[in-house]
Amino acid sequence: MNNEKPITISYWLQHSGLARLEARLLVQHSLSVSHADIIAHGQRLLTANEQNTLDQLRARRLAGEPLAYLLGWREFYGRTFKVSDAVLIPRPETEHLVEAALVYLPKHGCIWDLGTGSGAIAITIACERPDAEVWAADISTEALSVAKDNATFLQATVRFGKGSWYQAQPQPAAHSVDVVVSNPPYIAVDDVHLQQGDLRFEPQQALTDHHNGLTALTAVIAGAPTFLRDKGWIMLEHGYDQGQAVRACLAQHGFMQIQTLPDLAGLDRITIGQWSDTTQTEPATN
Repeated sequence: MNNEKPITISYWLQHSGLARLEARLLVQHSLSVSHADIIAHGQRLLTANEQNTLDQLRARRLAGEPLAYLLGWREFYGRTFKVSDAVLIPRPETEHLVEAALVYLPKHGCIWDLGTGSGAIAITIACERPDAEVWAADISTEALSVAKDNATFLQATVRFGKGSWYQAQPQPAAHSVDVVVSNPPYIAVDDVHLQQGDLRFEPQQALTDHHNGLTALTAVIAGAPTFLRDKGWIMLEHGYDQGQAVRACLAQHGFMQIQTLPDLAGLDRITIGQWSDTTQTEPATN
């Protein structure tokens, strides 16, 4: 937006070329004002620096950069989480994973979130269930920094460990975890969606296993029995077309009570299974 003369907030909003809500959020973010301030002072002239900042944000958004990265935050389960390009942007689908964990996590139980990213899953559970012992792990130092900031901001008690899946340190003791939960990289490396929309800007190591999309899911399933208590649960988010494969993998590794939960669109999204230390009978696969 090249203007020799100063323009007002309202003029910038009307001519940004962005969706009205997105434009307003960028104004609120860059000027540190509220929606009410915009309504009351829409005719205020922007300074040259303010307009330059807004125009730069506008250009980045029009180029496809996710709004959450431009704003530095995303809402998840009714709370505001800091995000950066070091972590995936929390999505509504993952709220189903949190909901399932909250149902199956016993009082004063222990839960371990593997591949925590922004910490949205672990921190939400810690906030909703302050009685629980919550652990979270990630291999990325940058992601853990974001997650720890979110835990501090939301006053959530979470024990963070660094490392790949079950190698993370520190970690809970063997056979002490009631629920293992994970939203691991599950997009196949040749999936065209990796080159579309927001996914182009998100950390690829958090999106794809650089193989068929099942490598990380299999690793999380295979390692869970070492840490789960008897009758503990594993809960995994996965792609809409991976439900059958994840159920089969859980059955192969001795899990029972296996079922896949749909998202709001009716697509396979969350698969859960129960571990038993006793002699296994034929696993059930729904």
